[in-house]
Amino acid sequence: MCGIVGFVSQDNFKTLRGALPEAVASLSHRGPDDSGLFFDEKAGVGLGHRRLSIIDLSTAGHQPMASNDGKVQIVYNGEVYNFREIRKTLKNYGHRFHTGTDTEVVLKAYIQWGIDCLERFVGMFVFALWDSRRRRLFLARDRLGIKPLYYYFSAGTLLFASELKAIMALKDFPRDLDQESIPLFLHYQYVPAPRTVFKNTYKLLPGHYLVYDGQNLNCRIYWKHPERSEIGAGRGTTEADRLQQLEDLLTQAVSDRLISDVPLGALLSGGIDSSMVVSLMQKVNTAPVRTFSIGFKESGYNEAPWALKVARHLGTEHTEFYVTPKDAMKVIPNLPEIYDEPFADSSAIPTFLVSKLARTHVTVALSGDGGDEQFCGYVRYWSTQAMAASFQRLPGAVRKSMAHVLGSIPPHMVEKCYLPWRPLLPQRFRMANFIDKWQKLIHLMRETSLQELYRMTICLWSQHELYSLLGKKLPKTRYEETFNETADWPLLSQLMRVDQKTYLPDAMLTKVDRASMANSLEVRVPLLDHRVVEYTSKLPDTLKYKNGTGKYLLRKLLSRYVPSKLFERPKMGFGVPIDKWLCTALKPLLLDYLSSDRLKKEGLFDEAIVQQKIKEHLSGHANHQYRLWSLLMWEMWRELWLK
Repeated sequence: MCGIVGFVSQDNFKTLRGALPEAVASLSHRGPDDSGLFFDEKAGVGLGHRRLSIIDLSTAGHQPMASNDGKVQIVYNGEVYNFREIRKTLKNYGHRFHTGTDTEVVLKAYIQWGIDCLERFVGMFVFALWDSRRRRLFLARDRLGIKPLYYYFSAGTLLFASELKAIMALKDFPRDLDQESIPLFLHYQYVPAPRTVFKNTYKLLPGHYLVYDGQNLNCRIYWKHPERSEIGAGRGTTEADRLQQLEDLLTQAVSDRLISDVPLGALLSGGIDSSMVVSLMQKVNTAPVRTFSIGFKESGYNEAPWALKVARHLGTEHTEFYVTPKDAMKVIPNLPEIYDEPFADSSAIPTFLVSKLARTHVTVALSGDGGDEQFCGYVRYWSTQAMAASFQRLPGAVRKSMAHVLGSIPPHMVEKCYLPWRPLLPQRFRMANFIDKWQKLIHLMRETSLQELYRMTICLWSQHELYSLLGKKLPKTRYEETFNETADWPLLSQLMRVDQKTYLPDAMLTKVDRASMANSLEVRVPLLDHRVVEYTSKLPDTLKYKNGTGKYLLRKLLSRYVPSKLFERPKMGFGVPIDKWLCTALKPLLLDYLSSDRLKKEGLFDEAIVQQKIKEHLSGHANHQYRLWSLLMWEMWRELWLK
């Protein structure tokens, strides 16, 4: 994996040229093995690159890489897994190759087919390609948004990079806060694409490309998810057919991602998705797969014993590490630097730690990300469906009254009543994080529309609460856009599509990319091979959610490799006990960053509301862990980047 940064600017060329080395250096964690620069002064172009050597470790893979005639230059981040097949095709057209890298294949594929080359690539990637013949810059991002690309455009100046910190390192970048990003961040825990936290600065959307000729900046889409007419139109006529087709596709996707000239392994949580990936890795590998997991002493957050059982069954070479609160606390001060945009998913902490563990042994790791959003894995999908049906039979006034009564019960009392009954309940109700679900239910009972109902399963502060806290209304995003586009879809398909276009690239994949690349670890996600996504999108919902359980087809497939007793358990997630830490080890940090004096001085949040949330949480009368964590992450980010 690598990091890229660059610019196009006639007016500010000298200033940006002088700043580019520093911007490249800011991405050294993404590519510790090599760095390079390219400038075209007449065109006002600069390209910078940091390299993490994965394919062809020789210096021949140095970037920026030039075409044979020197007229086309590329900086590239990612992996095109079918590069060998494309190289064979290009050789038939007369192209000669001087390296064994996929970078050279991408470069010459562009020379042969132009922008249409994107349709041929299977993989995860972003790249910037300066074509001096046409005097244009070509930027592209992979179909699912696995790799990140940011850009700033104003007054004819275009800046771009793998991470915002590199753009901020370029001189004269105005760190003008986009005020509308603040309520969006607090609502979603991230700033939804294409927005960023800064004005005139954007995330290139998945499956899109940009072309800039010095005058006009054009953004186009080259891939999109299947349309409504294709949903439920799976190629097989029987469940057995579809199961075999899925196994063939996933096996191919996993096999493709084992290409590497450096040590490779897998992140194994013991859940269905990562266990599926490791099972297929072990199937196509001749040697035991290296697997890695972390655990916590707190039972509600610890999946390590299950990961170990799966690893032993599959015969992997397994390494586990039990995280102490002290280990986790060391990560927290670094989060604003790692993410360089406000980001409040606390599972970034264990993701960083398992990446750090893996990097001590391997350079590349496969993960199971993307399974939930394709196979109906989140409880919120079918709970939304059930609640929508129930709420239609229950008047809104009655629901709101019930929510008021239930909300008046302190969380610790609810938990005290729940725990003795937990072992006697059906498995899907034996939740490790019951209080979180309980409080979500109370919020949901107050909602009316389906869109708002689902919003409250994934968001922190309601729109009304945000207006009270900030005095700002919540802007529209791709969440509403996707919901409206899929209004006539089956509900479960609709909810999964909303997540695939919003939460998956903006939160999940962002989390994994930054946490892994901060440790110079490349993470590959076979479940998000676009061919797999296109296939699963066409499967009927009945093959994803059945008999009260999600991931129906994936579970059946996994049971061919792993006994169901090792994975049939309530979904735990990859979290940490933030609620408890805010009352103990993190309490000084919380009270410092969210102090009345600090908040009054900044004048951004209603200080009284914040103090009330802190008081309720510390006293145990309410669990505001995620709301307080989001405020804490905002303040820590602000202190680092808006000095």
